Order: sequence, then structure tokens, then C-alpha cells
Amino acid sequence: MADDSTNPQRPELKNDRYLRALQKQPVDATPVWMMRQAGRYLPEYKATRAQAGDFMSLCKNAELACEVTLQPLRRFPLDAAILFSDILTIPDAMGLGLYFETGEGPRFRDPITCKADVDKIGIPDPEGELQYVMNAVRTIRRELKGEVPLIGFSGSPWTLATYMVEGGTSKAFTKIKKMAFAEPATLHQLLEKLADSVTSYLNAQIDAGAQSVMIFDTWGGVLSPRDYKDFSLQYMHKIVSGLKREADGRKVPVTLFTKNGGQWLEAIAATGCDAVGLDWTINIEDARKRVGDKVALQGNMDPSMLYASPERIRQEVATILEGYGNGSGHVFNLGHGIHLDVPPDNAGVFVNAVHELSRPYHKQ
Repeated sequence: MADDSTNPQRPELKNDRYLRALQKQPVDATPVWMMRQAGRYLPEYKATRAQAGDFMSLCKNAELACEVTLQPLRRFPLDAAILFSDILTIPDAMGLGLYFETGEGPRFRDPITCKADVDKIGIPDPEGELQYVMNAVRTIRRELKGEVPLIGFSGSPWTLATYMVEGGTSKAFTKIKKMAFAEPATLHQLLEKLADSVTSYLNAQIDAGAQSVMIFDTWGGVLSPRDYKDFSLQYMHKIVSGLKREADGRKVPVTLFTKNGGQWLEAIAATGCDAVGLDWTINIEDARKRVGDKVALQGNMDPSMLYASPERIRQEVATILEGYGNGSGHVFNLGHGIHLDVPPDNAGVFVNAVHELSRPYHKQ
């Protein structure tokens, strides 16, 4: 692989703090980014989305997707950019008819209801039905000009399947659990197709320029321990095993995040991933003791803490940094996505506090 510096469109990375931390290499300060950092809490995002017309039109316009990806980097000294897209791009490309109901979230016109529905769907071509995502990755990577790394991502097979079977968001997940327990072979067939799709999708993102990838298992935490390993973790493990792990002469780290997945921390760490994302329901000090040096950790401040005063935000940042302790291997983040009504200035307080307060923990 050619080094970044040999490619005029891929200049040498100026800030690699995030990639180094994921590999537990020394850093001068703890890197920080925020889930949903490009989003509705920013007035400039709202203006760009209005220009696009609707959410999916924004995702499918490479220039506008690039614009909203870069917006938070203009405001805050973040250590990574994350592709602006949606986890439901794969089911949409499978022909399920994704649409967004105002105030209701995503919906599918043609949800998966039986084995015949699973038989019909194929593996989307990342440079075909999903080429708009790869175009966005290429555009963002070019426009970043090597300032910070670009994170690509996908939903996990289980999480994607929940939307596809439920037909949208759910509180009780009765439809997919009915399939899991009454027709497990059908659900496993669907999850296999999704695992293959996610693997090719993320590898294509890496080819297009993503320097790290993340799998969001938003709904893994609704499963029992046995069912989590059966219906969610084994498929993420399969994806990790099939991912390209080097590009442009650098390792491409992989992060797995299961919301409410703290009880399975050791099992997630054993998949071969480089980092495990933590939500705010687990103590980061305990998490580090449990995984040792096996993986890096990402997280894990409660997003609602960004409603607090600047002093309280700084105090929480200090507590989490103290909990993790000395050395590298920590990427600071929220435990889930930033809320849409958080004051942007509070996000700035958070980012600056991480950099300022973390430096003593990284003295060589």
C-alpha cells in the first residue's frame, strides 16, 4: 500500500491521535469525537438539511453530506470526522422502501415478514445501489485534507434486522423476537445476508478512504445473554474477521458498540476488534480492569450531561478521565448520540475539557 504522502489526494495525516489511541499507542492527550456530532444540534446543519429537502436527499448528495460532516470540525477541535450517513442504507438498498415519518423516525414500506421475504433480498453492491455512500466517503476524505481521520460505519446485522422486521423503530421488539424464537432459521438466514452486506459495505468504505470503521449495535442490549451471542455477537465477529485491516500503509482499527452491552464486554473484546464502545451505564474504571490491554475503550459520558453547566461538564470529564487512568487506549466520547437540543457551546466545553484535562494522564 502506498503511504498517504505519495497520493496527492490523500495527504499525510496531521492529527492521528484517534488512530493511535485505538491501537493503544502513546498520545499527547485523549482524543475525542461525538456520536452524531454532525447533526440537528447545529444551526448550520439545519440550514444544509433544508437546502437538501429531506434527510435521505442529504445523505445521497456527496457535497452536502461532506458539508455537514465538516461542520462540527469548524466549531470544535475534534480528533476525528465521521461519515454523515444512516445505519439503514443497507436495508434501503435491499428494496424495503425506507421513508421517514415526521416525529416517528424511520419506516419501511415492505418489512420482512417471512422466509420468502428473506429469500428475495440480495447483497447490495457498494458501488452500485450504495455508491452514493462511497462518493460521500471519497469527497469527505479529499476535503479533510489530512486534518483528522475519517470514520466509516454501519449498523450491526441484529440492529438492521430489528428495523427490517419491525418495519421501523420499536419499544418491545415483539416481531423480531417472535421470528427469533418461532422461526430462528429464517432470522439466521437474514442475519447471514446482513453480515455479508455489512462486510462488503465497510470494506468499500475503507477502499474509498475511511481510516477506521465502527459497527453500531444499537439494539443488542434488548437480548438475553445467550440470545445476544447467538443473534448479534456472532455476526459482528464474522464481520470483524472479514474486514480489511490496512489501507494507505496504516492499520484500519475497528470499534464495536453495543448499547447496554456492558455485561458482555469480555465477549465483545474477544471478537478481534480494536476497541469496544461503552455507553454510560458502565463504569469505565471497571471496564478497563475487565478487558486489560486487550482492546481500547471508547466512551462514555451520558449525552444528557451536555445540558449541565460548563463547570459540571468539566467535572464529569475529569471523573471519567480519572476512572480510565494513565496511558493510552481511551477515545473519549458520549455514551450515545448527542441530543438535538444541546447548546453547541456546551459541546465545545466538553471537547476542550477532554484535551485540557487529559494531558497529565499521558506524560511519558
